Parts: sequence; C-alpha cells; structure tokens
Amino acid sequence: MFTGIIEGVGAVKFIEKMGAFGRIGIEARLNLDEVNLGDSISIEGVCLTVTAKEFGSFTADLSDETLRLTTLGELKSGSPVNLERPLTLSKPLGGHLVTGHIDGVGVLKKKIIKGGSAEIYISMPQGLMRQVVKKGSIAIDGISLTVADIEGDLVKAAIIPHTLNNTSLKAKKEGARVNIETDIIGKYVEKFFSAKEGKGLTEGFLAEHGFLKEG
Repeated sequence: MFTGIIEGVGAVKFIEKMGAFGRIGIEARLNLDEVNLGDSISIEGVCLTVTAKEFGSFTADLSDETLRLTTLGELKSGSPVNLERPLTLSKPLGGHLVTGHIDGVGVLKKKIIKGGSAEIYISMPQGLMRQVVKKGSIAIDGISLTVADIEGDLVKAAIIPHTLNNTSLKAKKEGARVNIETDIIGKYVEKFFSAKEGKGLTEGFLAEHGFLKEG
C-alpha cells in the first residue's frame, strides 16, 4: 500500500524482456537503506518487488501481466520514473490510499503550463470513469491527484509546481501513456451498486431503499 506522494524520481538503468517475463533496473536517487530484498516499491504507480539491490540502485522482476497492462514495458534506458516506498504505520498519509495495482492505461491528451504549475487532461480507458468523481482522488503514474473536473472521457487535474518539478510528469509530453489507478473507495461503491442485478445508482433504486420520499 502506498500514499501517492512521490519520494523521488529515478531513472531506468536497463529493462530486459525474456519471453513473457522481464527485469527492470532502477537508479533510485532515493534512500534505500531501509529497503530490503522482497520489499514492495512503487515504480510509476506499479507495485513491484525488489529482487536485487546495490548502492543507489535496485532491480525488480516484471510479470507478463505487468508488461501487458502497464506502461513499464515501454520504458527505455534513462526514462524518468516516479518512486515511492510502501506505507508504514509511522508514515503520514499525505495523499490517499494507493494499492499499486493499475486499473488501466490512459493518454495525456493535453498539458497546459501556467507559470510554474500545469493543468493536465487524461483520457480514461473504457469503464473506469464510473469510479471517478469530481474532487475525488486518482493516481496517475503513482501520483496522488485531485480530480479538478470531468469532461466527457477526460479527467482534468491541476498540478502544483512542486509536483510538476519533482515527478516524471515534468518530462511527459502530450500523447504519452500513463498508468491509472482509481480510488479504492470508488471501486467498492461501484461493486456494491452493480451487485444489485445491474440496477446501479438510479432514482428508482434510491426510492426503493428509502433515500427518496414522495412529494
């Protein structure tokens, strides 16, 4: 479990693909003293397991699913990546609860720089928008962001200067693919309502369960 507060931007040292699996090496630019073999770590929002470590860098394995369903398989040597160590009981929850399990890959459709800040517009994969609400939380490449607005299939988020300058978003160009994880609370809410035989959250459903009164 993570918070979506990026602790550092690393760089890809190498990425190897071996059939259905692969390995990725990361120059951490992050304090790895308390990171042990077998520990989880978030790379671009993807929860991976540290399989090797040396001074200033570490290696993680990539499964077939990770290569297919996230952007990690598209990275090249030198690519900047967001890094976050897992949440502990002594670590402040400054963002929101992020699992590191990617729900889909979106596209950075628009990036508007305003002074030192930015506005980004991300196109959402089909089906994920049901789990997104205005002013709710969303993780883009592992970054905890607030949904500023929803426009069709686009999610808008405002990026403060600190986030822009200290995450991989700074290097992202329009057209770049990004890892998306919706808020875990939204997933449970959607599952609860969809379990009602596909009724969903309708006026009839609310009336049936006493949330609406006549007249």
